[in-house]
Amino acid sequence: MAGGITLGILAGGRGTRLGGVDKAWLRREGMSQVERLVQRMSPGVDEVLISANSKLEAYAALGFTAVPDLRPGLGPLAGLEALCQACSGEWLLTAPVDLFNVNDCLLRRLKARGGPGAYAVDADGPQPLVALWHVATLRPALAAAIEAGDLAVHRLQARLGMVPLRLDGVRFGNLNTPQDLAEVGMKLPDD
Repeated sequence: MAGGITLGILAGGRGTRLGGVDKAWLRREGMSQVERLVQRMSPGVDEVLISANSKLEAYAALGFTAVPDLRPGLGPLAGLEALCQACSGEWLLTAPVDLFNVNDCLLRRLKARGGPGAYAVDADGPQPLVALWHVATLRPALAAAIEAGDLAVHRLQARLGMVPLRLDGVRFGNLNTPQDLAEVGMKLPDD
């Protein structure tokens, strides 16, 4: 697989099930969720971008380039669009910021699937935002999906012919609710 790879962390959600808490800044063992995810996923990539709609200066203070949605209110496709437009790589590796576990060999295994890209399927089922996208193919398909109002990530992937990567025995886990946080020994911030 030729061409550079950009890691794009999707951190632009509203965190509504956590009372509006920005999941990127949840802390575990002294490190923010966004720092932990970038540290875990950046080996093998050429560039890191964060899709975020707030606290852009906080990302910059950590040395991360944050890109806000170009068209707010479109959910994950808005973040994907912002990352896709800002990235310089031929490939875009994406992950939502609320993943708890990330497999060490994720990038290598997604790349090995070949073709137009791949998305992960863990023990909980399809994880369409844990994916490797071919940027030149993604850009026009993404624009067409947004224009048509078809904002489902899995339908975009089907149109692109992306293939699933089954990760037997792997569970990424998502930090979406206070119960999810409690299950992994985290808690909501006091402020």
